[in-house]
Amino acid sequence: MKNNRVRFVCLVLACVMFLTMAAASSSENSDSQKPLSGSSSGNTSENNSGEESSAETVQDITIEEQVLFDRDGIVVTAKEFSHDSIWGDSIKLLVENNRDENVTVSCRNLIVNHYMVSNLFSCEVAAGKKVNKELSLPSSDLKKAGISTVSEVEASFNVYNSDNWDDIFNTDLICIQTSAYGQVEYKAEESGKELFNNGEIRIVGKYVDEDDFWGAAIQLFIENNSAQTIVVHARDFSVNGYMLTPLFSSTVFPGRMAIDDITLFSSEMEENGIESIEEVELTFHITDESYFNTIADSEPITFTID
Repeated sequence: MKNNRVRFVCLVLACVMFLTMAAASSSENSDSQKPLSGSSSGNTSENNSGEESSAETVQDITIEEQVLFDRDGIVVTAKEFSHDSIWGDSIKLLVENNRDENVTVSCRNLIVNHYMVSNLFSCEVAAGKKVNKELSLPSSDLKKAGISTVSEVEASFNVYNSDNWDDIFNTDLICIQTSAYGQVEYKAEESGKELFNNGEIRIVGKYVDEDDFWGAAIQLFIENNSAQTIVVHARDFSVNGYMLTPLFSSTVFPGRMAIDDITLFSSEMEENGIESIEEVELTFHITDESYFNTIADSEPITFTID
């Protein structure tokens, strides 16, 4: 059973890594990105980090050493901020296991400058040992959000027994402020076509990329000004009148934002003879973290592509 679980985790991590690399490759090709009809211009993700002229350069950013949590024999310390021109930004963590069992520490949620970003952090530590491990800040996600200066990183962690997978504890969000904190304004996306707005939750369609790694992608900006964590799903989805099954689920914490893609698979588009995306219709189903409690359901939304 343990071997099967290990294989499953490895498969999931490999898939997530593959998705991350695919997102990085597709985000660099702007020639295939078409705006939604009726999109407004304005503050875009190229500059929405709102950096002030005094903001430090990436190479100058530092953090103070900080114990992120010390609980039940597990100590995680943020040691330093590092920048690599190829791999991007990261925070070096020291993970100490003072328990008499092997544990794994994984990052459950990662937020940079109030934008939700993906992460692959998972660190196994034998009983009584310690490990240095990098918490990577994915460059593709930072680029989508227009973040070039990291001001603030928030993360929550899960600690569990490596041998039987029993949970030991979860942490709340923990904040790490860099030396650039206070020099960067976190701006919401203003460009694109607003698709949904109920006064607390806003969803903006930015563009359609018909040359995405998987087939096509519709990039969305999501802003959550409510008091609870939300999960946004796409339902009743059709392209050019043909029903499709997209890949999309986006979790956004209270007071936070996200840039996320609705992914359309080329195989399904080809089966329906879709060569170019002309019209999209969908509804948004918004739930809480449990997925069981509905927060909002949109009316059918239709938009065309320029």
